[in-house]
Amino acid sequence: MRRAVKTHCQMAFANISDGGIFTILQFTYHTNSQMFSILKKTAAKCPHISQTYSIGRSVEGKDLLVIEFSDNPGQHDLLEPEIKLIGNMHGNEVLGRQLLIYLAQYLCSEYLLGNERIQTIINTTRIHILPSMNPDGYEIAASEGHEYNGWTSDRANAQNLDLNRNFPDLISIFYNRRQESIEKLLHLLEIFCTFITHNCMLTHFFPQVVAPETYAVMKWIRSNPFIISASLHGGELVISYPFDLSRRPQEERMYSPTPDEQSFRQLARTYADAHPTMSNNDTERCGASFANKGGITNGAQWYSFAGGMSDFNYLHSNCYEITVELGCDKFPSEEELYPDTFLYSGLSNYLQVHRGIKGIVKDEHENGIKEATISPLSLAIAEDGDYWRLLNPGVHIVTAAASGYSKVSKRINLPRNIQVGRVDFVLKKVPREPSLDYFNIPELDNYERFDPFNQFEQNSRRELGENGEERTEKPWWWAYFSQLGISAPTWLLKN
Repeated sequence: MRRAVKTHCQMAFANISDGGIFTILQFTYHTNSQMFSILKKTAAKCPHISQTYSIGRSVEGKDLLVIEFSDNPGQHDLLEPEIKLIGNMHGNEVLGRQLLIYLAQYLCSEYLLGNERIQTIINTTRIHILPSMNPDGYEIAASEGHEYNGWTSDRANAQNLDLNRNFPDLISIFYNRRQESIEKLLHLLEIFCTFITHNCMLTHFFPQVVAPETYAVMKWIRSNPFIISASLHGGELVISYPFDLSRRPQEERMYSPTPDEQSFRQLARTYADAHPTMSNNDTERCGASFANKGGITNGAQWYSFAGGMSDFNYLHSNCYEITVELGCDKFPSEEELYPDTFLYSGLSNYLQVHRGIKGIVKDEHENGIKEATISPLSLAIAEDGDYWRLLNPGVHIVTAAASGYSKVSKRINLPRNIQVGRVDFVLKKVPREPSLDYFNIPELDNYERFDPFNQFEQNSRRELGENGEERTEKPWWWAYFSQLGISAPTWLLKN
């Protein structure tokens, strides 16, 4: 059976290295330099639909290299949804890393070979793939080899930090303020995120040390309007979804759903059902009990932890991220590196982004309102005013709002036979109401409201301008720190 699968995969991939029509992929582990080379060669093979870019560097200076697929690479197209796939968050969980490397080659070659399904996905969706979020950890794990790789050894980054415990604990704020309205809560979260620095009184929402890999992904999330995401792990065969932190922190296993429980379940179920064995309750698992769960589980019901990436995605940007546990073996032998299963079950997940409603929030002059939000859960929208909202079939009340504009609500009936419906909003200018901003913070544009991680590594005491000169003009938030007698965070300044 394995030989048949291998032969099939060999025939499906176009040659990335020398321009041929078909190739035999080398099913082997790749070093970091080999991975970078493959991704760049893939983008060069398909320059009209692909490009590579770095979102930052690891502790040891390795690029966190992303390959993007789109019919307009490098640009967000109006009403085109964006998704991301992340692998190798833990150094010793390497199968996801390899599968994403294969996936990048597969998307390129199948597009060139005329695969209509792949062409449709790429022409209507912007896909970002980060095969390795933890290249330093992978290097350590690979040096020991899969035979000696332990269950938790070599999991962390070069600072010995678990990256999936290293994100801001926004969910604790969510639980602590669960009696407040969702709108007010999200507004307060935005305020909190604006002022989080190493010197600020709000640092207790962050881990003591935030890894550069974590910073890079946080900025990446904020810079792109991702709708869905998958983080690929190893050690089990299951899909888990937020929340990952129990609503009662003392409870290690407690069902803790988000307000979008049904959408998350649908997303997880689509992937699990497309997998040949994951949804089968008779499938042998790896130690955890998922009897009668069909291969999916609420994260906190499995085991609770704070600082997870999926919870941060959801609360900070409303990106729906699921955690894909690919199998019991975190570091399988090279003979087990067959991507067929993931490729086809993963493709079903990409199409889930085209489900629910989409539209544009505009003013009376047809201009997109980029600072608008879509509720429930105050979904942030893209720069041009376009949004996507995953919704299951049924009746929903959807509200568009923006400071200085009227609020508009619509009752949406989404039939089962329509995957995505178009719902636009036109907001009228109204006198600006007093802000709920307890810190008297001026209004900012959508993607200027939160970017505390821009050039975070330049933590100097001096304020330098673009050409190295002493900076004379202070940003609006500078006085806030001066009034409190706190050293202003110069690393927040954009040079």
